[in-house]
Amino acid sequence: MSRESIEKALARATDTKACVIGEGSLAEVPALFKEHFSCAGSAVVVCDPRTRKAAGERVEALLSDAGLRVSEYVLEPGGATFHADYRYVEEVREAIRKSLDGKSAGEVVPVAVGSGVINDLVKLASGELGLPYMVCATAASVDGYSSFGAAIRSPEGAKQTYSCPAPKVIVADFEVMRTAPKWMAASGFADLMAKVPAGADWILAYELGASEWHDSSWHTVQDGLKEAIGNPEGVASMETEPLTRFVEGLMLGGFAMQDMQSSRPASGAEHLFSHLLEMRDHTFKGDIVPHGIQVGVFTLFMSRVYEKMLAYDYSNLDVEACLRNWKTLEEQERIGAEVFAGTKFPELGVKTVRAKYVDADTMRKRLESFKARWPEIKARLEGQLVPSVEIERSLKVVGAPVSPDEIGSTVAASLADARRTIFMRDRYMALDFLALTGQLDDFAERSFVA
Repeated sequence: MSRESIEKALARATDTKACVIGEGSLAEVPALFKEHFSCAGSAVVVCDPRTRKAAGERVEALLSDAGLRVSEYVLEPGGATFHADYRYVEEVREAIRKSLDGKSAGEVVPVAVGSGVINDLVKLASGELGLPYMVCATAASVDGYSSFGAAIRSPEGAKQTYSCPAPKVIVADFEVMRTAPKWMAASGFADLMAKVPAGADWILAYELGASEWHDSSWHTVQDGLKEAIGNPEGVASMETEPLTRFVEGLMLGGFAMQDMQSSRPASGAEHLFSHLLEMRDHTFKGDIVPHGIQVGVFTLFMSRVYEKMLAYDYSNLDVEACLRNWKTLEEQERIGAEVFAGTKFPELGVKTVRAKYVDADTMRKRLESFKARWPEIKARLEGQLVPSVEIERSLKVVGAPVSPDEIGSTVAASLADARRTIFMRDRYMALDFLALTGQLDDFAERSFVA
């Protein structure tokens, strides 16, 4: 992985024109602002009290010294914890509108100074106003800086990706990132490691004829992935070289999503476990568990699931037995409705079933083809995966949890969620396949045991 990978990703990006990563890169903010927002004379810096201290005050000073008019909006100025809820999008949107104050849209640029939550809030608020924006990343905690769309909890309580453009300019200063709490880099590292089983889910779905393929997005996120996660000790100590590879890996994951206009290249079943917890307002010791921290636990789980799949010979798959598990559309809709009955999003399971459903003849053809090609599919999956023992070791090195109890959940609840994930998104995964083969409960239960 190198700067060349970022440049190639930028060439395919739909929205982002510059991404500067490294030591002291905050100093480049004024020049980047003037180059990429040449018609703008004003900036509105959006931050929170912590990120204001970490970088916001300096960003404001740099822009002001460069002759720009700068206003500021501080979310939860009293220091209260906040999350990516749509009500904050509305708050940020109104703050940006006030900063316009009769100016034309091209004259004002929102500048997000923060990590995943602030970036997503400003991303969606700017998108709704039709404004390009800049982000100054304050932590190596997410891959969403460079991605299309914003992961926001809707007014109804469902975590969803809202469609909106990625930032036009991204600045990631290592000096700032080193001041962030250690758990933030652990969260980002776990989220990056999730691209390993997420990639396996994409391979499996494609080989079963249940997903499209997007070659440039695949290579953007996967080509340097194992190098990016290969030195957890260096990431934990925030050394420049491993930190560079790690942060580039996060940005490339987002660029892959921007390229494909989908989160498919960067997330699989492991992310859906996290979304389920978030949709239930899950907390541990009074706090919401960060997304990447949750994802890391289920990245390890999915890696173990895949190891059990690779130990099984699907050349002997009983296709007719699988088809007996493949229920009619009406039966699947009923099950999908039951999964989310009594929640704020009762239609989610039914919509997912309808999006994924194929008739029995189509499923038979998929399974027969899969069975015949299992040796080559297995080889492709083996090339993608990292041993679960290595994933577990790396997560522990960076300080990320590896079991449900470490994030305030239980194995029993997680096993129940393994079936619920199937009804979460119109995205085919290993868990869909195992439900069809009748192996889901057994493989899942044994995958929560080291």
